[in-house]
Amino acid sequence: MATANLCTVTAESRSRTRARSPWLSLIAVSAALFLSVLSSTVVSVALPTIGRELEASPTDLEWVIDAYVLLYASLLVVGGVIGDRWGRKGAFLAGICLFGAGTLASGVAPTIGLLLAGRVVQGIGAALLIPESLTIIRAIFTDARQRSIAVGLWSTSAGLAMAIGPALGGLVVDGLGWRWVFLLNVPLTAALLLLAALVVPRLPRSGAGGSFDWAGAVLSVAGVGLIAFGVIEGQGRGWTSPLVLGTLTTGAAASVGFVIAERRRRHPLIDMSLFARRPFVAAVLSGVTVFFAFVGAIVYFSIYFQQVQGRSAIVAGLNVGTIGIAYAFAATLAGRLVARFGERWLLTCGLLVGGIATLGLLRLGPDTGMDAIWWNFAILGVGVGLCGTPMSTLALSSVDVARAGMASAVLNSARQVGQVFGVAVLGALIYAGNSDTGAHPLGPADRVAFVNGLHNALLLCGIVLLATAIAILPLLFSRPRGHHRHSARRPDIA
Repeated sequence: MATANLCTVTAESRSRTRARSPWLSLIAVSAALFLSVLSSTVVSVALPTIGRELEASPTDLEWVIDAYVLLYASLLVVGGVIGDRWGRKGAFLAGICLFGAGTLASGVAPTIGLLLAGRVVQGIGAALLIPESLTIIRAIFTDARQRSIAVGLWSTSAGLAMAIGPALGGLVVDGLGWRWVFLLNVPLTAALLLLAALVVPRLPRSGAGGSFDWAGAVLSVAGVGLIAFGVIEGQGRGWTSPLVLGTLTTGAAASVGFVIAERRRRHPLIDMSLFARRPFVAAVLSGVTVFFAFVGAIVYFSIYFQQVQGRSAIVAGLNVGTIGIAYAFAATLAGRLVARFGERWLLTCGLLVGGIATLGLLRLGPDTGMDAIWWNFAILGVGVGLCGTPMSTLALSSVDVARAGMASAVLNSARQVGQVFGVAVLGALIYAGNSDTGAHPLGPADRVAFVNGLHNALLLCGIVLLATAIAILPLLFSRPRGHHRHSARRPDIA
């Protein structure tokens, strides 16, 4: 009798553990996203100190940010497919290890070159972490309503990182020094590795046959990486520079070659039939434009408060954090709204609200105080925060679990490419009339020129967000053609 009771209690305990494990896994994958986003936002306020202590040039300091984003964007697709084929948990844990190693290397780097090398390793780790984190959610939350809530909470972690990153970076740099911007993340990454090893389940592989598509991997990395490199360098070297033109042309050729090669392969790195699924295309298009307009603008809002208004890094971080807090709130709410109303209307409304709020910021002047614009910042954060969850759930619901890593990687790669283009294009508009782009407060003429350029950038961002809301309507609400529906169920995709 005692044995039977013990077996019953053990079985019930295991049942409760299984019931809790998806949410424990969600904590682990959300923490991974939080740390990867924080790695971008927290470093920006440390750049002036890094430049002084490591004798780095302005271009070197740009690469402290861009080296991470560039590797991240270039390798996302490869990282997602690695998890699909060789195990998602293993790829996720490997990503944590690489991210932690890069973080430690960056924190102890004695030269700017070694710091950039550490950021490269961080970017490679993030390229494994992010697609696998979303794929794990897709696999362990089989109920559509719970999955929407889970994706919303996952997106919230990114909003929290954007909200606290700049202010936290300012506090750490002033109190402990710039190295601790990286070193404080090392124990957090170690704790994340232990948590993930314990709570993230081992998921079945996709079972896709055939050898790994090495040619597709090389062309994918070359296409995204070279185009991103050209866009980043174009602002400093000039768009007619032979290096910029050469990398952009080679990157475009590699991208075309990638599409041609993938259409001919039986087991491609990216199945091009994904782009026959209209909701997936809508999600990818939205990801590009939201990160182009939103993340790109956030970078220059921080510079606006410091260079134009002469505020400290901490104050600038707190001001910009208004957007991140609103984003986190809306992302949390979006999961429940998706479960109730569906992704399509929520994504469209989020883009419209974000676009209108961005255009409302055209009233910014050189001396505009936060008391006049905080609510406008908050509305912008809410609008974009409403987009994240429906964007992700649309992409994931368009494919079976076997291709979830591929879909997640494509979406996240599109987002990062949008960010790279946003920072470069908006920066070119903002600084077009400036004679001095240093980190110190600008002179009277340059303050006015910066604000005029910021107006041009915000106008472009608002138009892009509103145009995307209109452009995706036929993709979201029209019935798919019969051959599209058939192609979405082909055996080699399932």
